[in-house]
Amino acid sequence: MSVRAEPLRRFDPAKLTQPRSIGILGILLGALAFWLALPPLAARTVFLPVLVGILAVACGIWAVAREERRGGWGAIAAGILGIVLGILATRSGEANLDSVVVWSALIAAMLRWATPLTFAAIGGMFSERSGVVNIGLEGMMLMGTFFGIWGADKSGHWYVGLLAAMVAGGALALVHAFFAIHLRADQIVGGTAVNFLALGITGYLFVDIYGSKGTPNLSNAQQIPDVTISNGSSFFATAFGQLNLMIWLSFLLLVASSIVMFRTPIGLRIRSVGEHPRAADTVGISVYGTRYAAVTLSGVLAALGGAYLSIGFVHSFNQNMTAGRGFIALAALIFGKWRPFGAFGAALLFGFSTALAYRLPAYSGSAATLFQALPYVLTLIAVAGVIGRTVPPAADGKPYKKQ
Repeated sequence: MSVRAEPLRRFDPAKLTQPRSIGILGILLGALAFWLALPPLAARTVFLPVLVGILAVACGIWAVAREERRGGWGAIAAGILGIVLGILATRSGEANLDSVVVWSALIAAMLRWATPLTFAAIGGMFSERSGVVNIGLEGMMLMGTFFGIWGADKSGHWYVGLLAAMVAGGALALVHAFFAIHLRADQIVGGTAVNFLALGITGYLFVDIYGSKGTPNLSNAQQIPDVTISNGSSFFATAFGQLNLMIWLSFLLLVASSIVMFRTPIGLRIRSVGEHPRAADTVGISVYGTRYAAVTLSGVLAALGGAYLSIGFVHSFNQNMTAGRGFIALAALIFGKWRPFGAFGAALLFGFSTALAYRLPAYSGSAATLFQALPYVLTLIAVAGVIGRTVPPAADGKPYKKQ
């Protein structure tokens, strides 16, 4: 029996001139226009940023004229933004630029800020892939922040704090799952209620247990340790040489969640109940059981992200200290099209904007408060740009009634 070989796919140069490719090129040129004015290049003339920005706008106009509106308008916006930011950078003093744009420090800070978003976003992926919208990620993260530091404080060990956070996040997720799956309540309303419940529980317990003194200073045994790979002042040592253990675990979680979701029977079951629960039920898959497990896992992972904030990063707890990061994680999940690495890329984008916002006050102290809004503004722009263009799981947000 002969086997017919498939023909090799040949490179088609015409694809490089497709409107979508030109739009992407324009976006990259817009980013390049700004980057040329930053260290280490630090062009001091406005000619280069303006020239490259104009090329980006031209690519966008060309793409829009050929019905590629998304990439085309993105290139136009990137070109204009690159010109404006490039001009501002060239007008800035070199000392200010050197103090703000330190790439190794920005990369390290980006990873620190992106880690809690990564845990929460991947947790949300499991829930939404099973068909349950999880607006309650914010509350589950908040439970993790308080119970993580409480467990570490009472036991004297950070890993007990992580376990306490996981139990608390999973318990709150079970509440959301019960209302969404068995009572078939509106999942958006239920998730919002879960957020308020977490805010009330953590706020009450914080005041009742710690009072006005606040949480105590954590010892080294109570803090999630850093993993030291390299010491020194080199680029690699500053960026990656001393990162928290949870950051490295988030990398492992990315790989593991991708394999589980898209390469194992468990992932196939989760996706089947999120796409067509009736068909999954017909072949013997427990829709309720799968959704309960997925939502509970989402709470556990989101709580780990919250615990990292309190006992791995800040080393203290304040009321509502997650400050909307659960919603940013949900935006990262949508932006990443409900996939682990896509969500991680979006989390890195938001993490970088947060890291940059904390360094920009050196550029202008009077605008420090305005800079803190940068991650949230970026979230609004990102979600507004992808809403209606991404396709969620078919049964996401739709209660299932077993017949």
